[in-house]
Amino acid sequence: MSLFRLFLLFVKIGAILLGGGYVILPVMKSEFVEKNNLISEDELIDYFAISQSLPGIIAANISIFVGYKLRRTLGALVAVIGVTFAPFWSIILLAAIISKYLQTDFMQGLFWGVGVGVMVLMISASREMWAKAFSDKFAYVLFILALCCILFFNISPALIVISSALLAIIYKSIICKRENL
Repeated sequence: MSLFRLFLLFVKIGAILLGGGYVILPVMKSEFVEKNNLISEDELIDYFAISQSLPGIIAANISIFVGYKLRRTLGALVAVIGVTFAPFWSIILLAAIISKYLQTDFMQGLFWGVGVGVMVLMISASREMWAKAFSDKFAYVLFILALCCILFFNISPALIVISSALLAIIYKSIICKRENL
């Protein structure tokens, strides 16, 4: 894949990417897995999971991983510039207009409709990740434990992600040692 084609694909993704990083999973799956067969679905899910754990914009993070996979360092750079190109210029060009008309019924309806669409895409992304992530009873127990920590004990999500990762590493290493015995 040429760098220019990679750039154009990411500009297209960035242009239709309303709602943040959770929306990018179905869009990238369509473009890179289904239409162009450039990466596997498992790779994309892994990139998405890692991107959520890193600081910064999820869409930019996942773009860096996919770009690097396809064209190494230059691909990562082109991908992140491409995915941020359309949103950056849209914000610059529309900031004055939106601020004037923000309180109109039309704009309120527009934002409400976009919000509903984003929620649907987030549910779709969660459903896909759910199917890939829950492969045994330990995953369900870890999920319930993490959910309880967030809902009932108000523990920081960052701490829960780090703790879950450490517990999963310990669990998988114990399972691997048992299987090797």
